[in-house]
Amino acid sequence: MEDYEVKVPFQSLQALGCHVDAVCPSKKAGDTCPTAIHDFEGDQTYSEKPGHAFSLTATFDDVDPSSYDALVIPGGRAPEYLALNESVIALVKHFFENKKPVASICHGQQILSAAGVLKVLLLVSKTLSYVSLTKENSMDCIS
Repeated sequence: MEDYEVKVPFQSLQALGCHVDAVCPSKKAGDTCPTAIHDFEGDQTYSEKPGHAFSLTATFDDVDPSSYDALVIPGGRAPEYLALNESVIALVKHFFENKKPVASICHGQQILSAAGVLKVLLLVSKTLSYVSLTKENSMDCIS
């Protein structure tokens, strides 16, 4: 997973006073997951460098999604593999079915696609964008 795409949301939510858990399939609380840092090396090339050992705070198999208010899916290379995991897909579907907020960063959207939850597609790049959707529930989004 991309280092800053997991650490920044995790620490930011904690700074706001939220209880945040980090989990990974087949891992337990206290285990770590390696992160990666992608760095641009010129106009069109980037390199992948080792990041940090990110500590998990809960055991994936023990997580009850009904006790959480939101889900953040970081990007990086992990979503390529996590999108194939049925337990991850079930977790994502729970949040969508219960209309809970889901934030997906960069390649994290591969998991949303695999879960079949992208009914209205809004993918935001690094540029400023504004979208207003009108349906039963209206949504204004600035990023």
